[in-house]
Amino acid sequence: MTERHHLLVYGGTFAAVGDRGDISGVRGGTSPDGLFVRDARHLSRWQLTVDGAVPEALTPVADGDSARCVLVPRGGRDEPPAYTLFREQAVGDSSFVESLRVASNRPVPTTVRLAVTADADFTDQFELRSDHRTYAKTGAVRRRQILDHGVEFTYRRGEWRSCTTVTAEPSPDTVEETGTGARRMVWTLELEPHGTAELTLRVIARPHGEKRALRVPRSPAALNDQLIAAEGAFVEGVPFPTGWPELAAACARGLADLASLQVSATGPDGEELRVPAAGAPWFLTLLGRDALLTSLFALPYRPRLAAATLPALAATQATAADVEPVSQPGKIVHEVRHGELAHFGQVPFRRYYGSVDATPLFLVLLGAYVEQTGDTEPARRLESQARAAIAWMLDHGGLTSRGYLVYRADQGGLANQNWKDSPGAICSADGTRTSGPVMAAGAQGYAYDALRRTAWLARTVWQDETYGALLEQAAGDLRDRFQRDFWMPEHNFPALALDGEGHRVDALASDAGHLLWSGLLDKEYGELVGRRLLEPDFFSGWGVRTLAAGQPAYHPLSYHRGSVWPHDNALIALGLARYGLHDEARTVAHALVDAANATGHRLPEVLAGYGRDTHSEPVPYPHACVRESRSAAAPLALLTAVGGV
Repeated sequence: MTERHHLLVYGGTFAAVGDRGDISGVRGGTSPDGLFVRDARHLSRWQLTVDGAVPEALTPVADGDSARCVLVPRGGRDEPPAYTLFREQAVGDSSFVESLRVASNRPVPTTVRLAVTADADFTDQFELRSDHRTYAKTGAVRRRQILDHGVEFTYRRGEWRSCTTVTAEPSPDTVEETGTGARRMVWTLELEPHGTAELTLRVIARPHGEKRALRVPRSPAALNDQLIAAEGAFVEGVPFPTGWPELAAACARGLADLASLQVSATGPDGEELRVPAAGAPWFLTLLGRDALLTSLFALPYRPRLAAATLPALAATQATAADVEPVSQPGKIVHEVRHGELAHFGQVPFRRYYGSVDATPLFLVLLGAYVEQTGDTEPARRLESQARAAIAWMLDHGGLTSRGYLVYRADQGGLANQNWKDSPGAICSADGTRTSGPVMAAGAQGYAYDALRRTAWLARTVWQDETYGALLEQAAGDLRDRFQRDFWMPEHNFPALALDGEGHRVDALASDAGHLLWSGLLDKEYGELVGRRLLEPDFFSGWGVRTLAAGQPAYHPLSYHRGSVWPHDNALIALGLARYGLHDEARTVAHALVDAANATGHRLPEVLAGYGRDTHSEPVPYPHACVRESRSAAAPLALLTAVGGV
């Protein structure tokens, strides 16, 4: 059975370690282990042996901000362990620190030979995906150098440079070659009767382009104190509901996760920013849609996220057309990557624009930020970018020519470019996949909201009444068209999408709830949709399913065809409240809070769609991001939707 991985996250750095704190580097399972910085694995092996054997976990690593475990030599009841090993690990900014304390259990002097085998393969995360793709790396060279206090691993490919430095205190007695490229640091410890010895190992990862002078705290405890302080500062001052302690706990846990899920970005004038990363382990980077929704959920409580996300996305806004990254003038970026494969163009994600909805969501956040805070500076500063985003929606996006935002499958990237972006997510009720141009329902709601909010900015901030009237008219026309073309009278429900011929894609899907959040449906249609989403085929008891059960396309363990997504449900709850369906909003909120309560108050990226009536605990989705910014912010959206009741 594959060993569990435990995630330690700090900004753009994360480590995934096993139950004993080891990193094996073995590919397989739902996620790889290792120390990762900026899309590259800077530790691919980190394995502890004592007296030549792997100790067993007396107390395995538990989930938390640091990894602690207690290890003993393998033995039986008649042979008590000769020693106990206390191991603690933590990650910091481009760093990893471990403390080891060996305690003798014998009344006589004891010699213990402790070794840590380390390696850094500098593998790009895209090479570790489950599709097992391989990429040519012509001219790549890896080197290892023994240092006075440890060992250094370097990687070079053309202009690309990466480095991992491991130092120890006290220094290892020797550093051995292993025949595999890894190096084994060895200490011979002389322990007094019932005595102890301590070691500290520090790892500094220098990804390509890193120019800062990096410092590593002296111990995991010091690193953990830094993280706890950052989390506490981020949580402080938020008015948690006193009458609903479980929601308060979910909000606090979510804010703490958001504090550690922020990564570096650059604004239009080169200013340094901290923005929400999408999630760990696979998406510890800026994703436009994810950062925008996270910032929207947190806006009433932590507007600083929006204040950073908006200029960061403005700085990466497309200015020219390019087929490979699906770039068009005015389009907001979908994904930004910093790894080797992106650098050399072997994957299209260095700046990838395969999203139909990040651009309208950028405008929604800009308008919502001004409305929420009264701060008009971002709207003034980003006026040209906002107008370019509107121009993209009307022109390249398809609003003028097709009447709707439209996307086409990208052969080198994403087949679907709305939030349900897995290959089979946009389908008919019978499971037939849609091909050709796609007009996804949810994206039209975002476009409607973007047009209306930008019209308001034009009138109140930019003093451009003519432009505001033009956008208001476009929004009204879109609403009329949508209710005519998408509404399925036989179901009293909107279609999931239209295909290139304008035919309705008839799956009953949770995206309809996003239309409530955007306000696209009139009151009668909105109330029908809201109540329909709470019927048993949609509502699992842990939330609204992405696809209603009973349809041939439904699968409770599908990524987007029957699972339950917390951020999807947060949007639905906000939409239900907008249409006055407050009882229904509370039902959704209570379901999500109960799911969070069952998992340490932390909502994962996605849950399986199995019903609460047959499964008294939420069933996890096997490939979910454990820490995901939209899910972390979802309890804040629930607080906005229903308050503390």
